[in-house]
Amino acid sequence: MGSRKVSRVSRLNKNTIAIIPARSGSKSIKDKNLVKISRFPLIAYSIVAGILSKKIERTILSTDSEDYAEIGKRFGAEVPFIRPNEYSTDTSTDRDFMLHAMQWFQSNESLIPEFWVHLRPTTPLRDPKLIDEAIEKIQSDPTVTALRSAHMCSESPFKWFRKNESGYLTALISDTTSLDRFNLPRQSYPDVYIPDGYVDVVKASFVMNTELFHGDKVIGYVSPYCTEVDSPEEIDILEFQIKKYGSPLLDYLKKMENKN
Repeated sequence: MGSRKVSRVSRLNKNTIAIIPARSGSKSIKDKNLVKISRFPLIAYSIVAGILSKKIERTILSTDSEDYAEIGKRFGAEVPFIRPNEYSTDTSTDRDFMLHAMQWFQSNESLIPEFWVHLRPTTPLRDPKLIDEAIEKIQSDPTVTALRSAHMCSESPFKWFRKNESGYLTALISDTTSLDRFNLPRQSYPDVYIPDGYVDVVKASFVMNTELFHGDKVIGYVSPYCTEVDSPEEIDILEFQIKKYGSPLLDYLKKMENKN
């Protein structure tokens, strides 16, 4: 019984890959993916999250930059290709870089991994145990097309307003200006989840055989609230969070640093 269980885990691991997109262009913060958090570049945290996951066999960096590629390799990522510029523009989609990577595997390796764990560098603070939990969720249900993480919205958008041309407040999803029914306690409204970059998983069999990316059967993984880097202020917030709460990723990075 024990040997069969190990064999099955091994087979699933070989079918699961982490991919970290890190193009060199960034308008909000120059070289955002290399910004230092507690002395280490942003991309290092996502690389280490993939390495520490027990469900992920390989951690790949998809980048258009030779410099980023060298930094990625230094922290343990594989960089089997340099992403073409046509998939690295401001208007390129997640599906573009992911499909390019899948097609590269199809042309250059005998096995195309089925489960692709999408780890965005701009969401650096993750718990690898939760990544494994998310992978288990999608692997346990063959009918789903993808998995996306999201955290609970603390303020219900059902209580939010728009403003009409006359300057009056209206309901968010209708034109009514009678707002009394929107003053109920938050618990009176449905739960709402905000998509984040904690962990997403797509399936090669779906992406490569359709024009879609996530599809219409996306399982929701409820993640902890996570800070994402879009501005210099969020870098300061991440520094505060990691100093106050620590991180298994930072611990691993420090061990790597000491070995070198």
